[in-house]
Order: sequence, then C-alpha cells, then structure tokens
Amino acid sequence: MTELNYAAASAEIFLAIATMVVMVAGLFANEAKTPVSHRLALLAIAVTALIALPAFSVPDSIYAFSNSYVSDPMAVLLKVFACIATFMTLVYSRQYANDRGMLGGNLSGEFYVLALLTLLGQLIMISGNSFLVIYLGLEMMSLSLYALVALRRDHAVSTEAAMKYFVLGALASGFMLYGMSMIYGATGSLELGKVAQVIAAGNANKLVLMLGLVFMVSGLAFKLGAAPFHMWAPDVYQGAPTSVTLLLGAAPKLASFAIALRLLVEGMGALAADWQQMLMVMAVMSMVVGNVTAIAQTNIKRMLAYSTISQMGFMLLGLLSGVFEGSSPEAAAYSYSASMFYVITYVLTTLGTFALVMLLARTGFEAENIDDFKGLNQRSPWFALVMMVLLLSLAGVPPMVGFYAKLVVLQAALAAGHLWLVILAVMMSLVGAYYYLRIVKAMYFDEPVDAAPIAAPTGMRVTLSLNGLAVVLLGVLPGPLMTACIYAIMQALAS
Repeated sequence: MTELNYAAASAEIFLAIATMVVMVAGLFANEAKTPVSHRLALLAIAVTALIALPAFSVPDSIYAFSNSYVSDPMAVLLKVFACIATFMTLVYSRQYANDRGMLGGNLSGEFYVLALLTLLGQLIMISGNSFLVIYLGLEMMSLSLYALVALRRDHAVSTEAAMKYFVLGALASGFMLYGMSMIYGATGSLELGKVAQVIAAGNANKLVLMLGLVFMVSGLAFKLGAAPFHMWAPDVYQGAPTSVTLLLGAAPKLASFAIALRLLVEGMGALAADWQQMLMVMAVMSMVVGNVTAIAQTNIKRMLAYSTISQMGFMLLGLLSGVFEGSSPEAAAYSYSASMFYVITYVLTTLGTFALVMLLARTGFEAENIDDFKGLNQRSPWFALVMMVLLLSLAGVPPMVGFYAKLVVLQAALAAGHLWLVILAVMMSLVGAYYYLRIVKAMYFDEPVDAAPIAAPTGMRVTLSLNGLAVVLLGVLPGPLMTACIYAIMQALAS
C-alpha cells in the first residue's frame, strides 16, 4: 500500500518537527534552572510512541517512498520500546546531567536535542527497507551519540572516550557501507525485497555477495557490541557520562537488532547458511569474552559493558537458530521472536542498572566502582532490592524476566540442533552469575563506605520502582510480550 506514504513515517515526521521545537526552546530558556527542554522532550517522545502504536494492529506491511520504508508490526513494537527506553533515560538523567553542567550555559538543551536525534535515527533504522535508508538512520544515530559522549568538553576522560568511539564507529560504518555497496553491485538493487529475490534466483555473483556479507556482518557486530568487534564498548561505557552511557547501551540495541533482522533475514535469507556461521563465531566469542573478562572488573560501568557483550552473544543465539534443515516458518518465527524478546527485556533491565549508578552519584562524585555499592541495603533497602532484582534478571535467575528470556533463546537453539552451543551458553551464564552476585553481596553484607543519604527526584524514584516491578512482572507473566513478539515477527517475515 504505497498511497499511505507519509502515514507510514508519521511518527518520525512528528519527532523531527518536535526536535526542532526543542532546539529553539533551548535558545530561550536556561535548562539548568527551568526544565523546558526536558519536559518538551518527554512530551515529544510520548506523542511519538502514541502516533506509532495504532499501526501495530494492522497486519499488512505499509510501504512508503518507493518501497524504501516499511511500517509493520515488528517496526511498531520496536519503535514503541525505543521510545519507552529513551523516555526513561531522560527521566533518569535529568539530575545527573544538571549536576555535571551538561544542561547549563552554552549547553542548554543540547543534551535533549541530541537524544531526540538519536531516537529519530533509531526509528528510521527500524523501518528501513533499503540499504540507503538503513545507513542514513544509522549515521543519524551514530553522529548524535558521538557528540553526546563528548558533551562534557572539559572532561578529559569523556573526550578520550568520544575519540575512540568516533574512530572505531567510523571504521565500522565504512565496513557496513562497503558491504552494502558490494551487495548492491551484485544484485543491482538497494531495496531489500528485490535483493532477496535476486539472491534466491541465483542470479548474483556468489563471491561478491560473500565479501559484501562479511563486511556487513562486521558492521552489525560493532553496533551490537559483539565480540570480536567489542573493543570500543568498555572504554566508551566507562568514559562517557553515565546518562550518555545509558543512551548508548539501551535503545540503540533495539535498532541494531531490527537492522540485523531486516538485512540478514529479510534481505539475505537465502544466504542463511553462510551468515549463521559468522553469527555462531560471534555468539561464542561474545559469551566467553564478555563473561570471563567481566570477572576482573572493579569499575561497574566497565563490568556492565562486558555484561552487554555477553548478553548480545545470547541474543545472537536466537538469530542464528532460525533456519535449519527441516525447519518450518513457525520455527524460524519462534527463534527470531525469542531473540527479539531477549533484546527488549535486556534493554528494560539495563536501564535500571545504569539508573542506580546515576542515583548513587552526586556532584563531584561518580559511583562507578563496585565498592560504592557496599552497604546499599543499609542506606536504602528499597533501591538495594530493585538493584538486586535487576542483577538477578541479568544473571538469568527465576522468576525474573532474564530467566525466561534465556530459556526461550536456549529452546530455539536446541530445536535447531545446536546442543553444544546451549551447553556453552549455560556454562557461561553460571560464570556471569558470579560477578552479578558479587554486587548483591556487597550491597547486603558489606559495610557502607559512604553513609551519605541518597537523594533522588520523585520522577526518578517512581520510574525506577516501576522499572524493577516490570522486570518481575514480565518474568512471572511473559506471555503477552512473547505473543506480541511472535505476531510481529511472523507479520514481518510474511511481507
């Protein structure tokens, strides 16, 4: 249905206009004193999600702009969760960013404008149905994140992290663009549907396709933070302001999953036997490197970066288990939806963990070391409980949602015949449980190093509490979200 061109991108169009409004508002208000940009940004994100949501009940894929843009249930679901993640990030970040001078003086409102542009890039990536649109969305998101990491211009560590992220990010973008150009050269089309048709018909040069695929998967691995393209994550997570680390490590994973599915499954499904081998290597390396290296970390942001690497390894397990000998479309849809469920619930969990790192920080002090969490139960039993719930979810302990997320991914991998991968994943989960439980032990059994009271705005307290509650409720009642993921994936694969 191409007559609904602008309707398919109505959420993105609104967000682009709203971002300009926030930009202009920042010129006339001192954001450090009056949170005008903050409130406008939250309103813009909420309205964007409400505009996008009704299309979830439309089973047909709506194509726009000469089939280069698509709105389907998968896109809608991921967009809504990207909006939720960015909304929660801004709520969590307000006090932290203000205390560090990121909202005052010449920077008034810039944090929110860049955050909205990051979200806009993610929405474009999620709906991209051609190499060109996906790359444009990717660059919009990436360039905004580079600027956000370097937003504290007087902070040497942040500047160093921004330089590392920019150089390695530019390299990864070049890999992906080069891969796309080779596949375009082999197939003669930028549109994913036509690329899939040409590859399935066997009319493309296999050697050129393989080279393009290798470069493209390398670029995807960088954006996901999967090994062996993970080297940027620990340094950038540690060096960036924690509010920016949250913008970097949460919602972009949803967009990266979306483009991985669109490029590899929808566009190059006929080459599944080839890219599955690449994903298998990355999944194994991510789980081993992420979990083993995290044990040695004393900086909690660095530890969570390695945790992210291992979690992305699990997510890749679902992606590589979709197509196997004798598989059915339903089995493929279950595998991809398990991976989608995993990345959504991981994002919800990681939002809360970084929010608690920000909560313990105060002016002139960053609560970045594991020792800073010692005795948290004595200072605030409620927030210690929330942090424990989030960490147990990341470790995959029932009844938290992380347990069910790992379970459905392992079931998909087992159905695909990857028994050794399942065994390795379970062993690595046991290794990962050590460094998560180490923080729980510090919170409940060690004496506090800092007895200062924990002060948090009401909005942050309420949102963090709801975040912890959601992790438990989704673990006890995962059915509705899993059903939504299966429906979304089946509709995307059917189009």
